[in-house]
Amino acid sequence: MEKFEDYIIEEPFDPQTRIDSYKNLEPEFWKKKSLKEMSDEEWEALCSGCGKCCLNKLETKEKIRFTNVCCRFFDKQSCLCKVYENRFLAVDDCLEINLSAIREQPRWLPKTCTYWLLDNGQDLPDWHPLKTGRADSVHTAKMSLKDRNLISEAGVRNYENYVVDWPDL
Repeated sequence: MEKFEDYIIEEPFDPQTRIDSYKNLEPEFWKKKSLKEMSDEEWEALCSGCGKCCLNKLETKEKIRFTNVCCRFFDKQSCLCKVYENRFLAVDDCLEINLSAIREQPRWLPKTCTYWLLDNGQDLPDWHPLKTGRADSVHTAKMSLKDRNLISEAGVRNYENYVVDWPDL
């Protein structure tokens, strides 16, 4: 079985590079296609980079409770995964964000998640990088995990002690 040490942390990169790479996409494609109709590149572009899906959650009495415990591969500065290309190999319980995950009940994605918003008939928020053209707009709007009190899951035993009730979750 592979261990944490077996994974090479990906080279840090400027998150703006990711947003700039989407400039060739059809403008406002999310208004013209359903999530099911989107290409892989369009699907990836919808991610705002908030990082909230990387928080550990507890399910109690058919309710999801978010914690301030993040995945050990979560980069607290960029709010991106340090092993994104290998995340499903590196983390047994890393969940792929697909249509069934978006529609799963109880809802485990934050209420600000772009995929969840679009699937529920809403538009992208004004702070979304696809609207602003800036990767940092999610941070400037205080809609990401950047600068929040987070702890890594390494060594955490009692997740109940870390439950948070942030309004954007």
